[in-house]
Parts: sequence; structure tokens; C-alpha cells
Amino acid sequence: MDPAQIASIVVFVVVMTLVVSEKVHRALAAVLGAMALILIHILSFETAVHHIDFNTLAVLFGMMLFVAVVKRSGLFEVLSVMCVRGARGNPWRIMLLLVLLTAVLSALLDNVTTVLLIGPMTVTICKLLDLNPLPYFMTEILSSNIGGTATLVGDPPNIMIGSAAGFSFADFLIYDAPVVLVILAVVLVIFYFLYGRKMSVSDRSVQKVMELDAGSYVKSGRLLKLSVAMIAVVVAGFMMHEQLGVESGVVAMTAGGLMLLLSREPIEEALLDVEWTTLVFFAGLFIVVGALSETGVILLLANALIDATQGNLFALMMILLIGSAVISSFLDNIPFVATMIPILLAIEGTGMDVTPLWWSLSLGACLGGNGTLIGASANVVLSDVAKKNGYELTFLTFLKTGFPLMLLTVLIAGAYLMVRFPV
Repeated sequence: MDPAQIASIVVFVVVMTLVVSEKVHRALAAVLGAMALILIHILSFETAVHHIDFNTLAVLFGMMLFVAVVKRSGLFEVLSVMCVRGARGNPWRIMLLLVLLTAVLSALLDNVTTVLLIGPMTVTICKLLDLNPLPYFMTEILSSNIGGTATLVGDPPNIMIGSAAGFSFADFLIYDAPVVLVILAVVLVIFYFLYGRKMSVSDRSVQKVMELDAGSYVKSGRLLKLSVAMIAVVVAGFMMHEQLGVESGVVAMTAGGLMLLLSREPIEEALLDVEWTTLVFFAGLFIVVGALSETGVILLLANALIDATQGNLFALMMILLIGSAVISSFLDNIPFVATMIPILLAIEGTGMDVTPLWWSLSLGACLGGNGTLIGASANVVLSDVAKKNGYELTFLTFLKTGFPLMLLTVLIAGAYLMVRFPV
């Protein structure tokens, strides 16, 4: 490796070490790493900025503004009371409902938008029943990434793969969705043994929440109706953004702007609810990972995966699945998928049928997001929501549960691919 590659790897490792140790705030670690790369001339300022995924930041910022306005209607409190009453105050049933809702919404929206909507509901529910919300946040993060794997619009890597390979929304439902349903069923069983059977609430707390009137939590009837209507518009916008010819970030920013305009809520108050540290962390991380891509480190990793198989389709399929998952647990999956796409297109040019490889890449990159706290945008966003409400979801705590579960889901995906594409 040349000095630039070595330097980019060193900076990445130092940043990740600081993030894992939590001795320095992850946003500060990412920014300092990005600046170090510019100062030692691994990246120019212009190149560094080029590697920032502004579409992802726009989705985050737009939906943070959107949720900041929606929560002033009382919608999250109303839904929370309805959820608790529907589950009759049973903590496991509540978790089951929230996990399923998160998975479904993550398939229709993107998983970042979903956790921004589900997070405030979870906090309210746990306060009503005096429960620790961290197990709920953990299961919601995992289910958001699993649900997002099922469709074209659920996770950014799927959008990129669909565009490059010419796959439609229906193709993802045919190939990815079946194994996602199996994986979701398996993790629900695991969630029950990990969390469900250990949770309990007092009869007094259950009686108290069963007596609650959801309607009494409505803060503004007008804003509540507007919020419900706009959520439907946002869902449609995310599902149809490709047909509309606009990026998902444009949909999110438009939704946030319209909510502010139509609700007449003060923009200054909405901006106070934006998770600025999350946005700063991602901007810095994009630059740090971008240096690995710019210096050719990610390409070396990708080529190593290809060379190790010596052209064997089955071996390539499995190594691509597992390698994508592990790498996507620690690196952002967007630049990794962007690097792998031209490699798969080049293999396709040799006459090999690469259809199984596209689905291996999709499943590996999306499911791999559950491996660590920084593996996917949704993980970071929901952990920041938890921290803002006084609960700390640490990197190591997440790793102990997330990484083994990620490996299990990838093994299930591997078995599915073997059955679906026998070689």
C-alpha cells in the first residue's frame, strides 16, 4: 500500500477507536478525522465535500424538522396510548407491535424516517408504564434495518443497486422480501427470550394506562389532521420519488418546509429539536470513509473478495454476502456499494450471470447495518434520540447484541440464496 492508503486507514482506525471508547463525542471524533485528512493533503477540501452524501443529510434534516412540528400536535402521545391500550399494557405485546410497525414503515419509507417517527412514541409509552426504553430502542433499530432490506426504497444501497441492475420495486419484493419475513420471524423469537419474558409492569401502572383517554392528549386538532395527511404524502413521496425524478432528500426537505409553512409553528423552535450532532457526525464520517474510497482502500477490499473466489459463483455469492455484511457494519454501506457496483458490472461483461450477486450485495449491505451502532444511519439517529431523553445506548452495548444477531440474519440470508440460486 502507498502512504496515502496507509494514512487514510490510520485516520479511520483512530476515529473508530474514539467512537468505540466514547472518550470523545463521536461527532467531534469524525470532524477531527475529516480535518486531519485535509490537513495532511490526503483529500483536498473540494474532494472532501464531494464525498459528503448531501442527500442522506437532507433526508435527516428534513425529517427532523418534520417530526419536530408533528410532535407538537400530540400525535405521538395519541398513538402511544392507543398502542398501550391495544396491548392491554403488556410490555412484550407493546414491543411486538412497535417492532412490526417499525419493520413495515421502514419498508415503505426509509429507515431513518421511520425511527424518527417511532422514537418519540417509544419514549412516551415507556414513561407511561415506567419501563426502560433501551430494549425497545434496540429492537426497533434492528427491525428498521431488517424491514428496510425488503424493498427498493427501504435502504439507500437498494436504491443504488436497483438503478444499476435495472431492478424494479416488484423485483425486491420477489427476491428480498421473502427472506426478510423469515428473518423477522426469527428475531422476534430471539427478542422474546432476550427482553420480552423479563419485562413486567405493576397492575397499578396497567390500570392507570388503561384508563387513559387518547383524545385528551391531542394538543391541536388542526395540526393533528395536518400531520396525518402529511405523513401519507411523505409515504407516497418516498415510494414514488424515482418516478417523480427527485431525490429522497428533496422529498424530506419539502415535507419539513411545508409542515412549517402550513402549521405556522415557529421555525426557531423546530430548529432546536434538530439533532445537529448527528448531522455533524455523518458529514465527518462521509469524509473519513470517502478517503478510503479515494485512495483505493475500499477497491482493494472489494477486489480481494473477488480474487479470493477465483471465479466460483457460489463462493463469490457467499463471500460477497458475508464480506458486505461485516464491512458494512463498520463502514458506511453507501460508498462500499458504490464501489462494488462497477465491479459487478465488469463481471457481468464477461458473460457471467451476476443476478445472484446483486441480491447477495443487497442483503449483505443492508443487514450488515445491524452489526454496530454506526453501521446504519437509523442506528445513530435513534441512539441520539435515546441520549436526548436521558438514556445511553453505547457502542459496546449495541455490539454485544447487534453483531451476533447480524451474523445470524446473514446466515439465514445465505441459506436462502443457496436455495434460490442453486449452482
